[in-house]
Amino acid sequence: MLDDLFQQVRARLSDDTPKKTEETYKCPRCRAVSALSEFLANQRVCPACAFHDRLPSHERIALLTDPNSFTELNENLRSANPIDFPGYEKKQMLLRAETGLSDAIITGTATVEGIPFCLGVMDSRYMMGSMGSVVGERLTRLFEYATERGLPAVVCTASGGARMQEGAVSLMQMAKTSGAVKLHSNAGLLYITLLTDPTTGGVTASFASLGDIILAEPKVLVGFAGRRVIENTIRQRLPDDFQLAEHIVRHGFADAIVSRSEQREKIAELLRLHGYEEVGA
Repeated sequence: MLDDLFQQVRARLSDDTPKKTEETYKCPRCRAVSALSEFLANQRVCPACAFHDRLPSHERIALLTDPNSFTELNENLRSANPIDFPGYEKKQMLLRAETGLSDAIITGTATVEGIPFCLGVMDSRYMMGSMGSVVGERLTRLFEYATERGLPAVVCTASGGARMQEGAVSLMQMAKTSGAVKLHSNAGLLYITLLTDPTTGGVTASFASLGDIILAEPKVLVGFAGRRVIENTIRQRLPDDFQLAEHIVRHGFADAIVSRSEQREKIAELLRLHGYEEVGA
């Protein structure tokens, strides 16, 4: 009996099989390390500082809409290569296979607490959410669809700016999307923007800043030019929280910071306050 016990102890101590350790998450804002499972269970929000990390578009759609209510629009649009940028087609082909996305935004219709609305969700996994011709066209058609049917629009932004691989064609999307937003506004319809990490460049300078109500997630990056570019231009050190959500709300560039767990309820509340009702109500 003692011999068997000795053999078990010796086998345990000499076992060279690597022990599986739990994966961890390191927050890019506070640098705190937490269990990956805790981070994912917390809707990809840092447990230490509440930084709202990047959320894949399909997860955000599920977060903001009623179950099985989302219907995608214009999913068949694909970017061409208008300036013959080397390797652009191959890069997109690889990204489509890797992410399951066809471009950097998904648009469609859905309901939230029974209230119908149009929804656009950008995804930074696809070329850093850069705005090319397909992003601009899908957004423009989304607002035209909403205007024709008298629907409110919600757009969740996440972008590194204009897509350089499409040159001036990409920059033209700023004016096109802004025009569609204006026609939607002229019809007396509500547009809510939700700024997520990061929202920068030409997206910030166009439709991201045109919402009737602009919400932002906690501690996310929102701006136009990069911090180093600005500091080198003005020869001054910027505040530590410059271009974070809290900074832009404090200076009036956004209306409120809303945590991920409250966004669905907040959007439904805002839609009701502006006269939108549940289907069949």
